[in-house]
Amino acid sequence: MALRPVQVNIKALDDAAVGRFWAEALGWGVSSEGPGVTNVEPGGGFVWPDPVAVCIDVVTVPEPKTTTKNRVHLDLATTSAAHQAELVARLKALGATPVDVGQGDVPWTVLADPEGNEFCVLEPREIYRDTGPIAVVVVDCVDPQAMARFWGEATDWTLHEVTDDHAVLRSAKGVGPYLEFLRTPGVKTVPDRVHIDLLPYPGDDQQAEVARLRALGAADLDLGQGDVSWTCLIDPEGHEFCVLGRS
Repeated sequence: MALRPVQVNIKALDDAAVGRFWAEALGWGVSSEGPGVTNVEPGGGFVWPDPVAVCIDVVTVPEPKTTTKNRVHLDLATTSAAHQAELVARLKALGATPVDVGQGDVPWTVLADPEGNEFCVLEPREIYRDTGPIAVVVVDCVDPQAMARFWGEATDWTLHEVTDDHAVLRSAKGVGPYLEFLRTPGVKTVPDRVHIDLLPYPGDDQQAEVARLRALGAADLDLGQGDVSWTCLIDPEGHEFCVLGRS
């Protein structure tokens, strides 16, 4: 049994506006499964869930983002210095704003979407040449090695590298974005606006998967979600995530 990351969930005051921003940023399309939910996914006849694509799901909530930096963010890929500059300029025109998270003099650009969710536009890197527009889903953490153990067991993604400072996983198919756990000062203090959603494979039982995750160190999370088809959990460092039910 194993789970696969299928989408990054972003909370927003205005799901439609934030969804449009990310669709324009990635060159993807938007759809909706109902009021308060905007799906951002590749076009061209894309059918969710794709075996390797990680989409974006924007969900309306009543609370605005706090000033605390999200502990999960996206890194966007570029193919050249000119592409990076063009993308940054285009994102600013769409409503993104520069953000100082203490990054100093670095070759990537840190921005925030129209509701303040931080993300990075990376300089060209050969390793991300085939990821698509999302190069990496980055998770700030205290112990990358412990996160690699948990998430490596939780998902069927392959561990590419693990050090004291970071751990990197990617789909076993060798395509799509990477998932990186990055050692970062400080600890989680507020609920995050961004989290990862996992999905069982056809034929696998959702609740059996949830039980397996609890045995690995996950804990239940009550956000007032009520009777829903997904299960909310936290990993051993308190990062929220959801195990979706099969649609």
